[in-house]
Formats: sequence, structure tokens, C-alpha cells
Amino acid sequence: MMMPNRFVSVALLLTMACVAPVVSVAPGPLPMAAAFVQLADSLLGDPMFRSSHWGVLVVDPLSGDTLVSRNAGKLFMPASNQKLLTGSTALAQLGPEFRFATRVLGATNPIHGILTGDLAVVGTGDPSISDSLAGGDAMAPMRALADAIAARGITEITGRIVRGSDAFPDSSLGFGWAWDDLDYPYSAPVDELFFNEGVAQVTVVGGLVAGAPVTVRTSPARTVPHIGTLEVSTIGTCCAERSRVEWFSDIRGARPSLTLRGSVRAGDSVTVQVALRHASGAWLDAFAEALAERGIRVRGGVERDVLADTAGYVTLASRLSPPLRDILPIFLKPSQNQIGEILFKTLGRVVTGVGTADSGRRVIERQLVAWRADSAGFAVRDGSGLSRHDYVSPETIVRVLDAMRRHPEFRTFYDALPIGGVDGTIRNRMKGTPAEGNVHAKTGTLDKARALSGYVTTADGRLLLFSMLSNNHVVANREVERVQDALVAFLAGATLGAP
Repeated sequence: MMMPNRFVSVALLLTMACVAPVVSVAPGPLPMAAAFVQLADSLLGDPMFRSSHWGVLVVDPLSGDTLVSRNAGKLFMPASNQKLLTGSTALAQLGPEFRFATRVLGATNPIHGILTGDLAVVGTGDPSISDSLAGGDAMAPMRALADAIAARGITEITGRIVRGSDAFPDSSLGFGWAWDDLDYPYSAPVDELFFNEGVAQVTVVGGLVAGAPVTVRTSPARTVPHIGTLEVSTIGTCCAERSRVEWFSDIRGARPSLTLRGSVRAGDSVTVQVALRHASGAWLDAFAEALAERGIRVRGGVERDVLADTAGYVTLASRLSPPLRDILPIFLKPSQNQIGEILFKTLGRVVTGVGTADSGRRVIERQLVAWRADSAGFAVRDGSGLSRHDYVSPETIVRVLDAMRRHPEFRTFYDALPIGGVDGTIRNRMKGTPAEGNVHAKTGTLDKARALSGYVTTADGRLLLFSMLSNNHVVANREVERVQDALVAFLAGATLGAP
């Protein structure tokens, strides 16, 4: 087949990638497959990638043709391409209408507005009590639960607010997560009670003049996280020093707290995002705040590490999350790690009855084999790809993409992926190329690991499956991205003809 005039030229794409080809491209049209192989060889063979490990597989599922294959059966650290495995398995096993349930229980019904005993919250990992899924205000679902309590005439609780379940009984952190990343929001822990994707915003506002006290605001909850030590001063506007605030979490003691240090110019402010190091404790604190707003007194306060025996308790309030079909885009488009871990453990809880990472791993492994992936083509250790112990081959990823292509809920999965030049983690990539608004693909980034896998539609409407994984590169990630984007843009501009 000859390339039509609208076909994106190999020379143009080499220029787009800003890398020098090591294989010269002969002038004149080439058959599409040969031109693509020549482009891939040129880009992947650049000397800057001499220490890199590249895995690339592009398949036309209708014809069964493989357009290019390089190290497709080898294992690579996938980074957030791991989310393709988690999201597809969750959709297949749980279904698009799956919802997370949260219940608030009491030992007795209230008498004259007083609830005797503890208020126990039974969670199942609902990730939707967040700014992202609650209309920009993670406290709105908390207030709704508090309203349901108030509607029962309750004005006082004699006991405490405690957890009523242990749906995720193992570690709140993923296997193999880097210890020095744990204070960053992307490494926030998860539990069956989970508030605002494990993240809070802390804003420090300088005083009106140098030396004046600073003001601290937290959101979306006013009381989460707890500020333990404040060592931030107001400096003058003529000072050469910029406003800066550092934070450190202290998980010792009954309540995790935050230390803030630094300086803020008069009239200026600094906002930092912090990981909530006690996931269920943060949820309970935010709920206590919502109850207090409704005038409901809790005599015993919040007990973060108490697990109540709820036998005989009655349900006082409950909440269902949005369906999984609405949660998937919030998971995949921004590459939200904690939702990946919650889905990972939820697969274990729902399918095996045990909500642990090991149980979730077994569910995903069985699903991959059922989708005809080689059992030697993957090593699953978490649900987000943050672990450096996850390994996946391009062949395995393409098997997953093909299984979802044939799945009744393919459109749900496809629409949840980032779209080139439009949204998610590839919103700024492939603009001005045939791939803009076309490619639906998942990225992945860890130190010396970069991935892009998904679907691209050719100029004549053929859906192709691709996986491009790079490990061990010492060049900047943008160099890897340029190669990936050039290859995908070439495919988007191609005409394959009838299968």
C-alpha cells in the first residue's frame, strides 16, 4: 500500500521527535508497515538510548497483523501503566455499576436526642468523598451524613466516633513503595475510610507587616490535618528571601500532626499539599467536624485506632458512592494512585472475601491468564504502579487492551483513558498532530521508567493497540515522550486499507 498525501511523513516525525535518525529514510513513498518499522528503528536506535531498554508492540486486531515488535515479551517496570491492569480487571470483575458503601452505626436508637455509646463508621474504601467526585467539596458528603444523623433528632453522643470495620486489614501502603516518597501526596496511604484522595491543602498567610503572626488554613476540612508545630514567620516585602514553607509529618502519638517551618512575605501566602498519613483517622476527624457544624456533641471525641464490635448496632446513616463507571475517569485520566490501591484491595475483598493486596494480586493474575496473557509476562505487586516491583511485558498490556476492546463495557474503559492533546496526563502531548483528540492512552512515570499504552485510530478508521515501555534511560523523560508521540502520531495519520 502506498502512502497518500495526507500521510504524515517519516522525515516530519523525525523532526517532531527532535532526535537524529540512525537509519536514513529513502525518498519516495513506502508501504505503510515498512515506513513505520523504519521510523521505529530510527528513533529507538538513537545513540542517546544506548543504555535504555525499549519494549514496543503495535497490533492491528482486525487483521491480526503486528506492525512492530521489539522486546515485546520482555518484562518492564510499567509505572502507572499498571493502572491498565487494575482498571480493566475492576471493570470486568466488579462491573460498571459497582458502588462503595459507607454506613454509620449506633449501639442503640437515640432517646431524647441522646445516643448512648459509640458512633461506629463501617467503610469499604469509598474513594469518592473527595473534591474530585463531590462537586469540588469533599466535605459535602460528610455534611450529608451528619444531616442524616441530625434528622434522627440526635444532638449528643455519649461515646466516641470509631471505626466499625477493617475491610483492608493489611498495610495501608503499597508493597515496595519508596520510604522517602511517603510524605508526598502521590504516596498517601489508603484504608477502608478514605478522605479527599489522601490529600489536604494547607495555606499559610503572612501577617500585614514583618514579624506579625501568620494565619494557617486547611482544606477541604478545617481541622484536617492537625497542625502540631508552627515555625513560620512573616518577613518584609523588601527582603530578598522568597516565601517558602516546608512541612513534616509526625505520626507518633495518638494523633498525627504537622510541623510547618519557613517564612512568608507580608501579605503573601503559600499553599502546600500534604499527605494524610492516617487515612481512616483523617476521615473520622472530618466527620466529627461535620457533626459539630450541625450542633451534635461527641463527648468521647475521635478514637482513630479503636475497632468497635458492631454486633447488634443499628444503621443511622448510609451513603453509596457513584458507580465505578464514574470513578474510572478520576482514576485513569489524572493517574490517581490511591484509587488504584483501593480498587486493588476491593477486588480481593469482593472476589475472595479478603481485602488485602495479596488477594487483589491473585484476582488480577487470574484475570490476566484468562485473557490469554503469558503467566511469565507479568509480576503484580500493587494497583497503582508506584511499586518498583511491578513488571509487565508489552505483550501482556496489549492482551489487556484487546480483551477490553472486545468487552461489552469497552466504551466505558476507552473514555476513561487520557486523550492526546485534550485531557488527563497527555493533555499537553501530541497537539497539532493527527493523534490530537484521537489517541486514548495511559502514561506511566517513575525514575528511569516511562510508558505509554493504549488505542490509536488510523486515518481510515482502524483501531490499533500499542504499548511502548522504556526503562533504564538516562536522558530526560521528554526525549522518551518525543519518540512515543512521534510513533503514535504516525499511526494516527496512516491509512491501512481493508484488513
